[in-house]
Amino acid sequence: MKREQVKEIANAILYEGYLLYPYRPSAIKNRQRWTFGVVYPREYSVANGESEPWVMRTECLVASQGNEQTTLDITVRLLHLLLRTARQPGTDTSSQVQADETRSMASQLAYEPYEEGIEREIRITDLSLQSLLTQPRNETISFPGQRIVENDVVREQLPIEGNVRLSAELVAHDLYKLTVHIENTTPETAVVAQRHNAVLLQSFVSTHTLLHVEQGAFISLIDPPETSLVAARDCQNLHTWPVLIGDEGETATLLSSPIILYDYPQIAPESPGALFDGTEIDEILALRILTLSDEEKAEIRKGDERGREILERTESMTPEQFMKLHGTIRSLRPVDEEG
Repeated sequence: MKREQVKEIANAILYEGYLLYPYRPSAIKNRQRWTFGVVYPREYSVANGESEPWVMRTECLVASQGNEQTTLDITVRLLHLLLRTARQPGTDTSSQVQADETRSMASQLAYEPYEEGIEREIRITDLSLQSLLTQPRNETISFPGQRIVENDVVREQLPIEGNVRLSAELVAHDLYKLTVHIENTTPETAVVAQRHNAVLLQSFVSTHTLLHVEQGAFISLIDPPETSLVAARDCQNLHTWPVLIGDEGETATLLSSPIILYDYPQIAPESPGALFDGTEIDEILALRILTLSDEEKAEIRKGDERGREILERTESMTPEQFMKLHGTIRSLRPVDEEG
């Protein structure tokens, strides 16, 4: 499988929950979206009794096919949230939007701060597996804050900090356990201990890891061979599930996902594009989008660019494309004589 296809599957994880139907800020459903792969700041987590994780750890097995020649590419991906605030026309940039008592609840919510996400990647390439046996690798996660003003929209982002630690150990002949340890060390976050939504702006959201090996092979932790069964059971993963990714039988790439998956997850070929909604059913969501009022569609167009793309793509779908979403059969099995 090409890396572009692998990344497409990974993006389905990255943006799970990013937008939820009906894809507009005033929708009550969109108040709680970030539930997968959240790595909270350590200070905040400790202040809350560590009930919410500040660490994500992947442990997986790599079979070497040449020792010194075995190399790894490891990419940690996450969303760095920002707060988007829409100002009413004529409102001063330093003043807070005042809700008109006569305005509907939907109109009030449309002007409330709304979270968007920026993709972040920490990539370590051409890393020797052998070198990790004696010298673990540490990579810093550091992304600054920013404030962007565009027309009547203000986007503000807080800085985030953390670390990625990589290490390996020999567990059998030519078999290694690889560890990717991610932690959020963003400082001065204990003060928001009782403000869950506020701390999300300094959390790693939808965190997951892509691992690729050259001159080696990853071992399935779901269905390991008998010779690797004990080593697979000893792998301890925190808040993530490593699965093989690619075409069936390929072993060069692993996705460590915050959502439980089987080996070789695939995106349905009939799907015309991402809808971001948990357990999405493309046909139903597409039909629901077409039932939105003109006012609701106008709000989507003024909002997030991904929401606009969903709306425009759905409105331009042909009857033939809708038919492809309906009644697909993946496989058939014989029915026994008694069936």
